[in-house]
Amino acid sequence: MKATVKWVDNAMFLGESGSGHAIVMDGPEDHGGRNMGIRPMEMLLLGLGGCTSFDVMSILSKQRLDVRDCVAEIEAERADAVPSVFTKIHVHFKVSGRNLKESLVERAVKLSAEKYCSASIMLEQAGVEITHSFAVSETD
Repeated sequence: MKATVKWVDNAMFLGESGSGHAIVMDGPEDHGGRNMGIRPMEMLLLGLGGCTSFDVMSILSKQRLDVRDCVAEIEAERADAVPSVFTKIHVHFKVSGRNLKESLVERAVKLSAEKYCSASIMLEQAGVEITHSFAVSETD
């Protein structure tokens, strides 16, 4: 896996993935940026959210559940001192669909957290406390 990050100006960078996708990262104005892109630490959280969401949806799809929506809400705490690393992260899944079984959603979240989500497991091994929760709702 490869990626490149190219400095644009001030606190702005252009990141490009090995698969050819690009994203702009920028800092806030009080740190020399223009607030025109996502912050690098926000990208870490989004990567975690994407990784675990991919797992959960893959598991639920294989169970042929009628999932209509899946949202992962991620909240994080960071250390007060530099480096301001993540100390705690909580991922809350909101899964909606028709005739969903709560036990199967719970199993999918647990499997992602404990076995499949490389991002989550890597951060936990680095000392970040990661917790998960979920809510299931019925939709038409």
